[in-house]
Amino acid sequence: MNFKHLHYFWVTARAGGIVRAGEQLHTTPQTLSGQIKLLEERLGRRLFRKSGRKLELTDDGRVALGYADEIFTLGNELERAMRVKRDGPTTLEFRVGIADAVPKTMAYRLLEPALDIEQPVHVTCHEWKLPDLLGQLALHRLDLVLADEPLGSGVSVKAFNHRLGSSGISFFCAPRLRPGLAGPFPGCLDGAPMLIPGAVSSVRKQFDAWITRLALNPRIVGEFDDGALTGAFGREGRGVFMAPTVLEAEVTSNFLVEVIGRSDELVEEFFAITVERRITHPCVAAITSAARGRLFGG
Repeated sequence: MNFKHLHYFWVTARAGGIVRAGEQLHTTPQTLSGQIKLLEERLGRRLFRKSGRKLELTDDGRVALGYADEIFTLGNELERAMRVKRDGPTTLEFRVGIADAVPKTMAYRLLEPALDIEQPVHVTCHEWKLPDLLGQLALHRLDLVLADEPLGSGVSVKAFNHRLGSSGISFFCAPRLRPGLAGPFPGCLDGAPMLIPGAVSSVRKQFDAWITRLALNPRIVGEFDDGALTGAFGREGRGVFMAPTVLEAEVTSNFLVEVIGRSDELVEEFFAITVERRITHPCVAAITSAARGRLFGG
């Protein structure tokens, strides 16, 4: 079998089409189609079929994709293992994708242990929508994706969830806003100006259900995907906002705000998503160990 043909098939399947795969591989669609056809002839099976103007995998194609995932995952692990020179360790490249719903402060707290391993590390971080990051992970352009939700069963990417931990949610406001909040928490949120997470956040649905259950009707001033931007508005007294309880010290210090209450009913979880079932990358191992230990208290 020509593994170059297999690689072309693998990238095409993960990219979702010949044209997009050609852009990633810097080759023409005609060349790519020809290479995949040679692989199909070698295997004696059709791997793709046309569905309108799109390509979709056949049953045999899905089987081949499963094997290709394992082959190129092992190849990536081999390449990483060979980066260590005989005369000592080289700088370890660590490519991370951070889902945009993950608070920046949390991302740093999670990634910090990777910089403290014995081997020198060069970290490259990319922030984007989770589906796009998972596509890059499938192509082995990322070693890790940090997310606030696990990889769903309906996603075609073959990867594995490693749960890092969870945290309750704390509510914050600027000192000058506090006198205008009537009564104790959580009743003081009724009618209060609020800055809430955007729809991409895993906490948003929980929050909507929570205020409905408690018959609270806060005045929504804004919705934000970026936690740092939320904090900036909150610091200026524009509304009450939320953040994971484990980040209370950082939030109060960075944004000069105070905690007005906490809820253990609202829970934000964090996951490391990798193509490895068993973690072997030293940076990912350091991250998972520290998160499950000192950050989230086991």
